[in-house]
Amino acid sequence: MKKLILFLISTVLLLSACTDKPAILFNNAPITKDNVMNYTSEFETGQRVYYLVLIPEKIQSRFIFIQIVKKGSLNRLGYDLYWAKDIRLKDEEVFYYTDYVVPSEKGVYVMKVYSKDNPVKPFAMAQFFVF
Repeated sequence: MKKLILFLISTVLLLSACTDKPAILFNNAPITKDNVMNYTSEFETGQRVYYLVLIPEKIQSRFIFIQIVKKGSLNRLGYDLYWAKDIRLKDEEVFYYTDYVVPSEKGVYVMKVYSKDNPVKPFAMAQFFVF
């Protein structure tokens, strides 16, 4: 498992020019070392959206907050809170977190990841589309 984590982190860091920035990758299959490069941002309604959050710097509190908002609504300045989750990172998940979500509505979604150390500013943000 540690080899998989190190491979995922090193692959993403090699692809990005800046090695100190967090990242979010989306995939339509569970993320493994074999399909980490097959990331996509387009999904169908009811399809699982697997995501991988890479955290280059250790978070002191070991708690993160993931929030997904849906764009294009007439409520709350054009955004609706679609899904949110508090996560306590395990010992082996200090530098990454992976899970999935199943959107049931078509639209444009933005995933934001916050640290409980600084809950005001998201440290990673990415968007995906559901058709």
